[in-house]
This record gives sequence, C-alpha cells and structure tokens, in this order.
Amino acid sequence: MTLSFPNINPIIFSFDFFGFELSLRYYSLSYIVGIIIAWKIILEISKREILWPKNFNRLNPKDVEDLIFHLAVGIVLGGRLGYVLFYQPAVIFYDPIFIFQVWKGGMSFHGGFLGVVAAGILFGYKRKIPILILGDVIATASPPGIFLGRLANFINGELWGKPTSAFTGIIFPNREAQECPIDWLTICTRHPTQLYEALFEGLVLGLLLLFFLFKMRGLFYPGRTISLFLIFYGTSRFCIEYFRQADAHFISDSNPHGQIITFYHSMAEFGGLTMGQILCIPMIIFGIFLFKYSKNLR
Repeated sequence: MTLSFPNINPIIFSFDFFGFELSLRYYSLSYIVGIIIAWKIILEISKREILWPKNFNRLNPKDVEDLIFHLAVGIVLGGRLGYVLFYQPAVIFYDPIFIFQVWKGGMSFHGGFLGVVAAGILFGYKRKIPILILGDVIATASPPGIFLGRLANFINGELWGKPTSAFTGIIFPNREAQECPIDWLTICTRHPTQLYEALFEGLVLGLLLLFFLFKMRGLFYPGRTISLFLIFYGTSRFCIEYFRQADAHFISDSNPHGQIITFYHSMAEFGGLTMGQILCIPMIIFGIFLFKYSKNLR
C-alpha cells in the first residue's frame, strides 16, 4: 500500500495583465497568512500587561504593525540572501542577478531567522524594549509561519525526503523524485519530510511556546522562550535532515547523501553532516547557553 501525492495545483489562481501573468501561489499565501497570524499573536501578547515584567518597557499595541513590517522585510531579505550564501554561493560570481529573482524559488529558513533577529534587534533598540524579551515574543509567534511554509513546500512537491519503504512513504510526481537507486525493488516512495517539519517545527513547537509564554509567564524569564525555540527547532531539523533529500548540487557519485562534512566513508548515510545540520548546531548550542543563563525576574 502506497500513498499518492495529492493533486493540488500550487497556483491558486492566475490571470493575464497586459501581457504579464499574475498569480497567487500557496507558497506566497503561506507567507502572508503566517505573518498575519504572527501579528495577531504579538498583538495579543502586547495587550496583556500581566505577561510583562514590571520596570521594563513593554511593546505598545500601536507599534505592533511597525514591528511586523520590520520582521517581514527581515524574513524576505534574510531568507533569500541566506539561500544564496548557504546553498549556492557560487551564483554570486557567475549570475548575481539570481539573488533578486525570488520568483525562481529559493528561501533559507536559517537566513530568514537571521533576518528576523536583525530586524528584532533594530526595532528593540529604537523602541528601547529589552532585546531578549522582544525576542521571546517574536519566537512565540514564528511557528505558525513555519507550519504553513512547510505545507506549501509539500503542495509544491519540493524538498521531499529520501526513498523509504515505510508506511509514510509518498509517491511524489517529480521526475527527480521517482529516480530511486537501481537496486530499489518497489515503487519509488519517499519520506514526506515537509510534513515531518510542519508537525514538529511548526505545530508541536508552536503549542509548546504558546503554553510557556501564556501559562508559565515566559516573559519573566528573558531569553528562555528563544532558547526553547532554538533547541527544539534545531534538534528537530537536525534529526529530520537524515530523512531529507539533500539539494541536487550537493550530491555526487562519491557523495550520494549531499554531506558537507564527512566523518568517515562518504557513502554512509550517517557518516557526515548536511548543510542544514551544520546550520542547526550553533542554534542548539546558543539555545542551551540562553536556557542556562536566563534569569527569573519575578
């Protein structure tokens, strides 16, 4: 028994406008809805004075829209630049215009994360809001966007996983996804790693952070909500990377798993680290550091 890929058109609608095709895709919609949900969460946090430590400047509800604008710019710029620098750095030299061609695809979570960090620091400095507390608020509002983004990746039929005979395996329609090893005896089914990430990095992490901030007054432990985000996301992504197909430009006959760092035989599935895993390691380390040194202000 195998699971077939759902027949969902990635384009919600499109129309011709004076010779230009304008369309709305699920991937674009995931960004829009994710930002709207983040805005609602941050607005709700800003209104609840009981959640904020005393003697600290708190986020004014009137400033939430300005914060969301900063974050949206950080996500797009950081995500695009991160993808180019982390995954295709050579393109800077032979096709620099590709950096600005966002319609051709290519966004990095880790780049978008760094963009959000930069935007949050800039906004917190201007509004004189403690950076760690503001970061805790932003971290709590981030998982819904991750959840929707991974669902959109699934609808696009991209970022699929390695071949598997497990019951979760799905037949992806892409020609590249149907190219299993020559010794594969059954239909080529692959791990739906987009859904794995949506579940753990989006849904589970989101519920954990909402519970910690609203029920356990997480803002009274500046930096701890961020630390939970970093540790949980980093660990989940690190583990799921073992099931995820590496980007094609990292794969070769001598490096079939697309590992950037190899500890022993390059043909071994667990013999090295992918780019995604390498980028997760500092997240986990910094998250542990923050968790250890975050203080209770109550």
